[in-house]
This record gives sequence, structure tokens and C-alpha cells, in this order.
Amino acid sequence: MGRAYYSIVKLNGTGHWAIRHDGKLCGDYATKEAAFEAAVAPASNAIKEGLAVTISVDGTEATEPML
Repeated sequence: MGRAYYSIVKLNGTGHWAIRHDGKLCGDYATKEAAFEAAVAPASNAIKEGLAVTISVDGTEATEPML
């Protein structure tokens, strides 16, 4: 069985977030929550295709405001 990896990562120097999948960054999201929500749809499709799925989210410092 294959595996699909989705990593939510902070874009350097911008304060924005992106999704890393298959070695490529995509998206420019204002919050990590928005990036996470955007990753869920393709992850769901990967599950339907029979793949195992991993979604990881980088942590942040405590100074980031809560939504």
C-alpha cells in the first residue's frame, strides 16, 4: 500500500503557511488552520484511492493568536 504525506509548513519570512506534498510547496495561507483545511480534501481523495495518509503540522511559538 502506498502512502501520501501532507505537511503544513511555515513559509520563511512571510508568516504564511503552505502545504508540502510530493516534495512541492503549494498554496499561500494566512493561517496554519487554513492550510490544514485545504490539505484535508486531497488527503480524503488519497484515502478513497486506497493510500495510507499522514498529515503533519509544524508547531509555532506561543505568540501566535488563537482563532
